[in-house]
Amino acid sequence: MVKNKTYKFNTQDKKIINVFTELGMPKNFAKTLLYISNVDECRSSEIERGANLRQPEVSVAMQHLQDKGWIEKRDLKKKGKGRPVHLYSLSSPITKIVKNFEEEKTKEINEIKNDLSDLKKLIQSR
Repeated sequence: MVKNKTYKFNTQDKKIINVFTELGMPKNFAKTLLYISNVDECRSSEIERGANLRQPEVSVAMQHLQDKGWIEKRDLKKKGKGRPVHLYSLSSPITKIVKNFEEEKTKEINEIKNDLSDLKKLIQSR
């Protein structure tokens, strides 16, 4: 059985969320990712309460984070009828996810530098 404890962000967590956001990650994604990184596994309703997000915001963030391969979903078997319960966890340590995020941002920076270089050459050749 899954315990229904909700993690609450501390000051350090809030600083991490702000840095992710300043680096271009939507705040809802950052909150969802960080919440999951602080628990072994959780339900989306726990993320909603702990990260102070609405259900649609969590759903969009979960889909995005799953598409990136950063989180995994596991179905919890329950007795009787009703909707299945999904449990979420990180697919790899948060340090590895941050490394992946860093590589994405570095690639973006290099693309911007290349575009600026091309722009300068085009302007100068007029």
